[in-house]
Amino acid sequence: MSPRPSLSGWWRWPLLAALTVLVTAGLAAVDVPSPALFAGLLVATVLALTGLGPARVARPATSGAQAVIGVVIGLLARPDTLAAVAAEWLPVLLISLATLLVSMGSGLLMGLQRGVTPLTGMLAQTAGGASGLVAISRELGGDERTVAVIQYLRVGLVTATMPVVAAVVYGASPGAPAAAVTGPGAPWWVGLAVTAVCVGVGVPLGKLARVPAGSLLGPMVVALVVSLAGFSFAASVPLPIVDVAYAVIGWQAGLRFTRAALGTVARVLPLATGLILGVVALCAGLGLLLSYFTGMTPLEGYLATTPGGVYAVLATAISSGVDVTSVVAVQVLRVILMLLVAPWIARVVGRRLGPGTAA
Repeated sequence: MSPRPSLSGWWRWPLLAALTVLVTAGLAAVDVPSPALFAGLLVATVLALTGLGPARVARPATSGAQAVIGVVIGLLARPDTLAAVAAEWLPVLLISLATLLVSMGSGLLMGLQRGVTPLTGMLAQTAGGASGLVAISRELGGDERTVAVIQYLRVGLVTATMPVVAAVVYGASPGAPAAAVTGPGAPWWVGLAVTAVCVGVGVPLGKLARVPAGSLLGPMVVALVVSLAGFSFAASVPLPIVDVAYAVIGWQAGLRFTRAALGTVARVLPLATGLILGVVALCAGLGLLLSYFTGMTPLEGYLATTPGGVYAVLATAISSGVDVTSVVAVQVLRVILMLLVAPWIARVVGRRLGPGTAA
Protein backbone atom coordinates (compact mmCIF):
# COMPACT_ATOMS: atom_id res chain seq x y z
CA MET A 1 0.00 0.00 0.00
CA SER A 2 1.45 3.37 -0.99
CA PRO A 3 2.01 6.02 1.68
CA ARG A 4 -0.09 9.18 1.83
CA PRO A 5 2.16 11.56 -0.11
CA SER A 6 1.13 15.03 0.95
CA LEU A 7 -0.66 14.47 4.23
CA SER A 8 1.57 11.96 6.01
CA GLY A 9 4.04 13.20 8.57
CA TRP A 10 4.60 14.76 11.94
CA TRP A 11 2.13 17.62 11.43
CA ARG A 12 -0.86 15.33 11.90
CA TRP A 13 -0.33 15.61 15.66
CA PRO A 14 -0.35 19.45 15.76
CA LEU A 15 -3.48 19.37 13.59
CA LEU A 16 -5.16 16.95 16.00
CA ALA A 17 -4.10 18.98 19.03
CA ALA A 18 -5.13 22.35 17.60
CA LEU A 19 -8.57 21.17 16.53
CA THR A 20 -9.07 19.49 19.92
CA VAL A 21 -8.31 22.76 21.73
CA LEU A 22 -10.79 24.66 19.57
CA VAL A 23 -13.57 22.10 19.97
CA THR A 24 -12.89 21.81 23.71
CA ALA A 25 -13.37 25.56 24.09
CA GLY A 26 -16.63 25.40 22.17
CA LEU A 27 -17.99 22.50 24.21
CA ALA A 28 -16.92 24.11 27.49
CA ALA A 29 -18.82 27.26 26.52
CA VAL A 30 -22.07 25.25 26.46
CA ASP A 31 -21.28 23.36 29.70
CA VAL A 32 -20.69 19.91 28.18
CA PRO A 33 -19.24 17.59 30.87
CA SER A 34 -15.60 16.54 30.31
CA PRO A 35 -15.33 18.75 27.20
CA ALA A 36 -11.72 17.77 26.45
CA LEU A 37 -12.60 14.07 26.28
CA PHE A 38 -15.63 14.74 24.07
CA ALA A 39 -13.53 17.00 21.84
CA GLY A 40 -10.67 14.51 21.62
CA LEU A 41 -13.06 11.72 20.70
CA LEU A 42 -14.94 13.80 18.13
CA VAL A 43 -11.89 15.35 16.43
CA ALA A 44 -9.91 12.09 16.36
CA THR A 45 -12.91 10.23 14.90
CA VAL A 46 -13.40 12.77 12.12
CA LEU A 47 -9.69 12.82 11.26
CA ALA A 48 -9.50 9.02 11.33
CA LEU A 49 -12.53 8.66 9.02
CA THR A 50 -11.11 11.23 6.58
CA GLY A 51 -7.61 9.71 6.64
CA LEU A 52 -6.02 12.83 8.11
CA GLY A 53 -5.31 11.53 11.62
CA PRO A 54 -2.24 9.88 13.16
CA ALA A 55 -2.20 6.11 13.23
CA ARG A 56 -2.56 5.66 16.99
CA VAL A 57 -1.68 7.06 20.41
CA ALA A 58 1.54 5.70 21.90
CA ARG A 59 1.09 3.38 24.87
CA PRO A 60 3.12 5.55 27.33
CA ALA A 61 0.77 8.45 26.58
CA THR A 62 -2.36 6.40 27.28
CA SER A 63 -0.81 4.97 30.45
CA GLY A 64 0.03 8.49 31.63
CA ALA A 65 -3.51 9.66 30.91
CA GLN A 66 -4.94 6.70 32.83
CA ALA A 67 -2.67 7.53 35.78
CA VAL A 68 -3.84 11.16 35.88
CA ILE A 69 -7.50 10.11 35.80
CA GLY A 70 -6.81 7.66 38.63
CA VAL A 71 -5.39 10.47 40.76
CA VAL A 72 -8.38 12.69 39.98
CA ILE A 73 -10.77 9.98 41.22
CA GLY A 74 -8.68 9.07 44.26
CA LEU A 75 -8.45 12.66 45.51
CA LEU A 76 -12.25 12.95 45.52
CA ALA A 77 -12.40 10.60 48.52
CA ARG A 78 -11.61 13.04 51.31
CA PRO A 79 -12.15 12.10 54.96
CA ASP A 80 -15.13 14.41 55.48
CA THR A 81 -17.01 12.89 52.55
CA LEU A 82 -16.56 9.24 53.49
CA ALA A 83 -17.15 9.95 57.19
CA ALA A 84 -20.59 11.22 56.24
CA VAL A 85 -21.79 7.69 55.41
CA ALA A 86 -19.69 5.72 57.91
CA ALA A 87 -22.57 5.34 60.37
CA GLU A 88 -24.82 3.80 57.69
CA TRP A 89 -22.10 1.95 55.82
CA LEU A 90 -23.96 -1.32 55.25
CA PRO A 91 -27.04 -0.03 53.37
CA VAL A 92 -24.86 2.47 51.50
CA LEU A 93 -22.46 -0.29 50.43
CA LEU A 94 -25.23 -2.71 49.44
CA ILE A 95 -27.16 -0.12 47.43
CA SER A 96 -23.96 1.11 45.76
CA LEU A 97 -23.23 -2.48 44.72
CA ALA A 98 -26.82 -2.83 43.52
CA THR A 99 -26.46 0.19 41.22
CA LEU A 100 -23.35 -1.41 39.76
CA LEU A 101 -25.07 -4.74 39.23
CA VAL A 102 -28.08 -3.08 37.57
CA SER A 103 -25.87 -1.18 35.12
CA MET A 104 -23.61 -4.17 34.44
CA GLY A 105 -26.67 -6.36 33.83
CA SER A 106 -27.99 -3.87 31.29
CA GLY A 107 -24.58 -4.00 29.60
CA LEU A 108 -24.79 -7.78 29.27
CA LEU A 109 -28.21 -7.30 27.64
CA MET A 110 -26.63 -4.83 25.24
CA GLY A 111 -24.17 -7.59 24.35
CA LEU A 112 -27.06 -9.35 22.61
CA GLN A 113 -26.92 -6.67 19.91
CA ARG A 114 -25.14 -7.77 16.74
CA GLY A 115 -21.59 -6.40 16.62
CA VAL A 116 -21.30 -5.84 20.39
CA THR A 117 -19.82 -8.47 22.70
CA PRO A 118 -21.09 -8.93 26.27
CA LEU A 119 -17.82 -7.56 27.68
CA THR A 120 -17.97 -4.41 25.56
CA GLY A 121 -21.65 -3.96 26.47
CA MET A 122 -20.90 -4.32 30.17
CA LEU A 123 -18.06 -1.80 30.08
CA ALA A 124 -20.19 0.61 28.04
CA GLN A 125 -23.14 0.54 30.44
CA THR A 126 -21.41 0.32 33.85
CA ALA A 127 -22.33 3.42 35.86
CA GLY A 128 -19.73 5.71 37.37
CA GLY A 129 -16.23 6.75 36.39
CA ALA A 130 -16.90 7.05 32.66
CA SER A 131 -13.46 8.46 31.87
CA GLY A 132 -11.78 5.69 33.87
CA LEU A 133 -13.69 2.94 32.07
CA VAL A 134 -13.02 4.45 28.66
CA ALA A 135 -9.35 4.69 29.57
CA ILE A 136 -8.98 1.00 30.44
CA SER A 137 -11.57 -0.64 28.18
CA ARG A 138 -9.15 -1.68 25.45
CA GLU A 139 -6.72 -3.05 28.00
CA LEU A 140 -9.53 -5.17 29.45
CA GLY A 141 -10.47 -6.51 26.01
CA GLY A 142 -13.39 -4.24 25.12
CA ASP A 143 -13.95 -2.02 22.11
CA GLU A 144 -13.15 1.42 23.52
CA ARG A 145 -14.89 3.17 20.62
CA THR A 146 -18.28 1.75 21.57
CA VAL A 147 -17.53 2.13 25.28
CA ALA A 148 -16.64 5.82 24.86
CA VAL A 149 -19.75 6.70 22.87
CA ILE A 150 -22.20 4.84 25.14
CA GLN A 151 -20.56 5.97 28.40
CA TYR A 152 -20.81 9.63 27.43
CA LEU A 153 -24.29 9.15 26.00
CA ARG A 154 -25.20 7.98 29.51
CA VAL A 155 -23.49 10.99 31.12
CA GLY A 156 -25.28 13.32 28.72
CA LEU A 157 -28.71 11.79 29.29
CA VAL A 158 -28.27 11.76 33.08
CA THR A 159 -27.00 15.34 33.11
CA ALA A 160 -29.86 16.53 30.91
CA THR A 161 -32.66 14.77 32.79
CA MET A 162 -31.45 15.17 36.39
CA PRO A 163 -32.43 18.83 36.99
CA VAL A 164 -35.85 18.20 35.44
CA VAL A 165 -36.50 15.08 37.55
CA ALA A 166 -35.19 16.78 40.70
CA ALA A 167 -37.49 19.78 40.18
CA VAL A 168 -40.63 18.01 38.92
CA VAL A 169 -40.57 14.83 41.02
CA TYR A 170 -38.72 15.96 44.17
CA GLY A 171 -39.51 19.69 44.22
CA ALA A 172 -35.90 20.86 43.99
CA SER A 173 -35.04 24.40 42.94
CA PRO A 174 -33.31 24.91 39.55
CA GLY A 175 -29.69 23.73 39.37
CA ALA A 176 -26.75 26.02 39.91
CA PRO A 177 -24.09 26.44 37.21
CA ALA A 178 -21.35 23.84 37.22
CA ALA A 179 -18.75 26.34 38.36
CA ALA A 180 -20.51 26.64 41.69
CA VAL A 181 -19.43 23.19 42.76
CA THR A 182 -15.74 23.96 42.86
CA GLY A 183 -14.57 25.59 46.05
CA PRO A 184 -11.17 27.05 46.95
CA GLY A 185 -8.39 24.50 47.16
CA ALA A 186 -4.62 24.29 47.40
CA PRO A 187 -2.38 26.24 44.97
CA TRP A 188 -1.80 24.60 41.60
CA TRP A 189 1.80 23.70 42.42
CA VAL A 190 0.66 21.67 45.43
CA GLY A 191 -1.76 19.79 43.20
CA LEU A 192 1.04 19.22 40.71
CA ALA A 193 3.34 17.85 43.43
CA VAL A 194 0.64 15.54 44.83
CA THR A 195 -0.15 14.31 41.31
CA ALA A 196 3.53 13.61 40.61
CA VAL A 197 3.91 11.63 43.83
CA CYS A 198 0.75 9.58 43.24
CA VAL A 199 1.72 8.79 39.64
CA GLY A 200 5.37 8.15 40.47
CA VAL A 201 4.50 5.69 43.23
CA GLY A 202 1.22 4.31 41.84
CA VAL A 203 2.27 3.28 38.33
CA PRO A 204 5.20 1.05 39.47
CA LEU A 205 2.98 -0.27 42.27
CA GLY A 206 0.27 -1.24 39.78
CA LYS A 207 2.81 -3.01 37.57
CA LEU A 208 4.34 -4.79 40.53
CA ALA A 209 0.93 -6.01 41.76
CA ARG A 210 -0.02 -7.08 38.21
CA VAL A 211 -3.60 -5.91 38.70
CA PRO A 212 -5.85 -5.26 35.70
CA ALA A 213 -5.59 -1.64 34.54
CA GLY A 214 -2.66 -1.04 36.88
CA SER A 215 -1.81 2.33 35.32
CA LEU A 216 -5.17 3.65 36.56
CA LEU A 217 -5.73 1.62 39.74
CA GLY A 218 -2.20 2.07 41.16
CA PRO A 219 -2.26 5.89 41.19
CA MET A 220 -5.93 5.85 42.27
CA VAL A 221 -5.15 3.74 45.35
CA VAL A 222 -2.14 5.88 46.26
CA ALA A 223 -4.24 9.04 45.87
CA LEU A 224 -6.94 7.46 48.06
CA VAL A 225 -4.42 6.74 50.80
CA VAL A 226 -2.85 10.20 50.57
CA SER A 227 -6.24 11.90 50.66
CA LEU A 228 -7.74 9.84 53.48
CA ALA A 229 -4.56 10.25 55.53
CA GLY A 230 -4.94 14.02 55.24
CA PHE A 231 -1.78 14.60 53.22
CA SER A 232 -3.43 15.91 50.06
CA PHE A 233 -3.80 19.44 51.52
CA ALA A 234 -7.18 19.72 49.71
CA ALA A 235 -5.25 19.63 46.44
CA SER A 236 -6.62 18.57 43.09
CA VAL A 237 -4.94 17.76 39.79
CA PRO A 238 -4.34 21.02 37.85
CA LEU A 239 -7.08 21.46 35.27
CA PRO A 240 -4.77 21.73 32.21
CA ILE A 241 -3.25 18.34 33.07
CA VAL A 242 -6.71 16.82 33.50
CA ASP A 243 -7.78 18.23 30.13
CA VAL A 244 -4.71 16.81 28.40
CA ALA A 245 -5.37 13.40 29.96
CA TYR A 246 -9.02 13.50 28.86
CA ALA A 247 -8.01 14.52 25.35
CA VAL A 248 -5.51 11.65 25.08
CA ILE A 249 -8.17 9.15 26.17
CA GLY A 250 -10.53 10.62 23.57
CA TRP A 251 -7.83 10.35 20.90
CA GLN A 252 -7.12 6.75 21.84
CA ALA A 253 -10.72 5.79 21.14
CA GLY A 254 -11.37 8.12 18.19
CA LEU A 255 -8.32 7.20 16.11
CA ARG A 256 -9.51 3.57 15.97
CA PHE A 257 -12.79 4.46 14.28
CA THR A 258 -13.46 3.08 10.84
CA ARG A 259 -16.63 3.39 8.78
CA ALA A 260 -17.60 -0.13 9.87
CA ALA A 261 -17.04 0.74 13.53
CA LEU A 262 -19.11 3.92 13.16
CA GLY A 263 -21.95 1.87 11.68
CA THR A 264 -21.83 -0.53 14.62
CA VAL A 265 -22.02 2.30 17.17
CA ALA A 266 -24.91 3.97 15.33
CA ARG A 267 -26.75 0.63 15.20
CA VAL A 268 -26.58 0.13 18.99
CA LEU A 269 -27.66 3.67 19.97
CA PRO A 270 -31.43 2.98 20.17
CA LEU A 271 -30.96 -0.08 22.39
CA ALA A 272 -28.28 1.67 24.45
CA THR A 273 -30.53 4.70 25.01
CA GLY A 274 -33.41 2.52 26.18
CA LEU A 275 -31.15 0.59 28.56
CA ILE A 276 -29.66 3.79 29.97
CA LEU A 277 -33.11 5.23 30.71
CA GLY A 278 -34.10 1.93 32.32
CA VAL A 279 -31.02 2.00 34.55
CA VAL A 280 -31.76 5.62 35.53
CA ALA A 281 -35.28 4.60 36.59
CA LEU A 282 -34.06 1.58 38.56
CA CYS A 283 -31.37 3.66 40.29
CA ALA A 284 -34.05 6.20 41.27
CA GLY A 285 -35.87 3.30 42.94
CA LEU A 286 -32.67 2.33 44.74
CA GLY A 287 -32.40 5.95 45.87
CA LEU A 288 -35.77 5.62 47.59
CA LEU A 289 -34.48 2.53 49.39
CA LEU A 290 -31.36 4.41 50.41
CA SER A 291 -33.42 7.26 51.85
CA TYR A 292 -35.61 4.75 53.75
CA PHE A 293 -32.69 2.93 55.39
CA THR A 294 -30.37 5.87 56.06
CA GLY A 295 -32.64 8.80 56.85
CA MET A 296 -31.65 10.74 53.73
CA THR A 297 -34.40 12.70 52.05
CA PRO A 298 -35.83 11.18 48.84
CA LEU A 299 -34.05 13.91 46.83
CA GLU A 300 -30.72 13.12 48.51
CA GLY A 301 -31.23 9.41 47.82
CA TYR A 302 -32.01 10.13 44.16
CA LEU A 303 -28.95 12.33 43.71
CA ALA A 304 -26.71 9.86 45.56
CA THR A 305 -27.66 6.93 43.33
CA THR A 306 -27.93 8.73 39.99
CA PRO A 307 -25.73 6.72 37.57
CA GLY A 308 -23.23 9.34 36.49
CA GLY A 309 -22.94 13.10 35.93
CA VAL A 310 -21.28 13.77 39.30
CA TYR A 311 -20.73 17.49 38.65
CA ALA A 312 -24.36 17.95 37.67
CA VAL A 313 -25.24 16.03 40.86
CA LEU A 314 -23.14 18.43 42.92
CA ALA A 315 -24.64 21.51 41.25
CA THR A 316 -28.19 20.26 41.81
CA ALA A 317 -27.44 19.28 45.42
CA ILE A 318 -25.89 22.66 46.26
CA SER A 319 -28.71 24.67 44.69
CA SER A 320 -31.34 22.50 46.41
CA GLY A 321 -29.90 22.93 49.90
CA VAL A 322 -29.54 19.20 50.60
CA ASP A 323 -26.73 17.41 52.46
CA VAL A 324 -24.08 17.68 49.76
CA THR A 325 -21.44 15.77 51.72
CA SER A 326 -23.55 12.61 52.03
CA VAL A 327 -24.54 12.75 48.37
CA VAL A 328 -20.90 13.12 47.27
CA ALA A 329 -19.79 10.34 49.61
CA VAL A 330 -22.16 7.79 48.08
CA GLN A 331 -21.26 8.86 44.53
CA VAL A 332 -17.51 8.65 45.23
CA LEU A 333 -17.89 5.28 46.95
CA ARG A 334 -19.67 3.86 43.90
CA VAL A 335 -16.99 5.12 41.50
CA ILE A 336 -14.23 3.63 43.66
CA LEU A 337 -16.07 0.31 43.97
CA MET A 338 -16.70 0.24 40.25
CA LEU A 339 -13.08 0.85 39.29
CA LEU A 340 -11.87 -1.71 41.81
CA VAL A 341 -14.25 -4.52 40.83
CA ALA A 342 -14.94 -3.83 37.14
CA PRO A 343 -11.50 -5.01 35.88
CA TRP A 344 -11.88 -8.32 37.73
CA ILE A 345 -15.46 -8.83 36.55
CA ALA A 346 -14.37 -7.95 33.02
CA ARG A 347 -11.77 -10.73 33.16
CA VAL A 348 -14.41 -13.23 34.28
CA VAL A 349 -16.89 -12.12 31.61
CA GLY A 350 -14.21 -12.19 28.92
CA ARG A 351 -13.13 -15.66 30.00
CA ARG A 352 -16.65 -17.09 30.18
CA LEU A 353 -18.34 -15.30 27.28
CA GLY A 354 -15.45 -14.76 24.89
CA PRO A 355 -13.10 -11.91 23.96
CA GLY A 356 -14.33 -8.37 24.18
CA THR A 357 -13.46 -6.98 20.77
CA ALA A 358 -16.02 -7.84 18.14
CA ALA A 359 -14.87 -8.87 14.71
